[in-house]
This record gives sequence, C-alpha cells and structure tokens, in this order.
Amino acid sequence: MAITFSDLHTEEGLKSVEEHLAGKTYISGDKLSVDDVKVYAAVSVKPSDAFPNASRWFDCVASSLAKSFPGKAVGVSIGGSAASAPAQAEAPASAAADDDDDDMDLFGDETEEEKKAAEEREAAKKDTKKPKESGKSSVLMEVKPWDDETDMKKLEECVRAVEMPGLLWGASKLVPVGYGIKKLTIMLTIVDDLVSPDNLIEDYLTCEPNNEYIQSVDIVAFDKI
Repeated sequence: MAITFSDLHTEEGLKSVEEHLAGKTYISGDKLSVDDVKVYAAVSVKPSDAFPNASRWFDCVASSLAKSFPGKAVGVSIGGSAASAPAQAEAPASAAADDDDDDMDLFGDETEEEKKAAEEREAAKKDTKKPKESGKSSVLMEVKPWDDETDMKKLEECVRAVEMPGLLWGASKLVPVGYGIKKLTIMLTIVDDLVSPDNLIEDYLTCEPNNEYIQSVDIVAFDKI
C-alpha cells in the first residue's frame, strides 16, 4: 500500500513520519530504498530531538548517501517554498505488499546495490579469462538468521571460523530487521584469484553445520581495491 506524507517542513508533517517510523529502520522494508530518498529530499532540515525516530532515520539516510556521493559538499540553500513529499501514486503496482504477516518477507526484494554487486561479480568472472595480475576486492555481506531465537554470537563465530588462503574477515555489526530479528553485516577482503564469493557462500557459509544458524547470505557491495 502506498504511503503518503505531506507538509514535511512542518512539525505536523514530521510527526506523521515519526509515527510511521516507530519500530522501523526505513520508510518501506528493511533496506534503504527510493522511498527513503524521496522523503529525505522533502525534509528540509534534520528533525529535532522531539522526533527521535525521524532524527535517527535522517542520519541513517544521510550516511548512506554520503557513501554513494563521496565528493566534498560546500552546502547549498534552496530558495522558494518549502519542499513537500512527492506523490506516492507513481510507485509501481508491485510495491503493494501482502498484509498477511504469515507471508511477509522481512528481508525485502533485491535492492539496486545488490543488483549492481551481482553485475560486477559477473563482469569479474568474465575478466578472469584474460591474463592479468591478481587483484583484491572488498565485499560486504549480509548474513541472515532463521528467526529471533537464533544465537547471533554463534552465527558470527560460524562465519569467522571459515578460513582459506586469500580471505580476511573485517568489521561486523548486527542490524535490526524487525520482530526481534537481527542480521549480521560483515566486511571481508578477498584475493580474486583465490576466493570466489559465490563459492564461499554456497560451499561454506550456508552448508552444514553452519546452516543450523544461517538461513541465507547476500552480497550487497562488491568493490575492487
């Protein structure tokens, strides 16, 4: 169902965002989407501490956009009337989700970042046919548990227990998904000629005995170093 906000330059408008974000990380789903960017663009300044949910969400979106646009900003002021939230009626029909909690997909559809990462991996596979020096890649993975009763400490131990030449695990953190469930996001550095991310997932992370804790693993970012 489409979500509608209005007058986001007013306290009344921010209140509607605050109430919508209660218990949520993003406007729709559990990942940053175009919906978040639209609402973010309509909010002229960071919400005050009177709107803790909206303020936290604003910082989260700002941080994600900063990573996508690393250029140095000098600050821009826009004159004229205050911005208003774009109409949500243009959202594709596929955005209408089934309200039945039994069929709810807590992890959402594949994002643009995941699609881009998949395309880059495919391109990297094709490039391996050409003789070249071995390079390295930085990968960001999302490791998802079965439910809210999964021991996330054990889950991370299973992940880090996987060792092989050319693989180096990095920083990690737990990210709330909803309904008490958290997912593990973890960075890793690989030597391209020695480690295949897809094989790492299929042959190590999601097979026995690790699949006792791990439901699935997604690659959300894949960058050459």
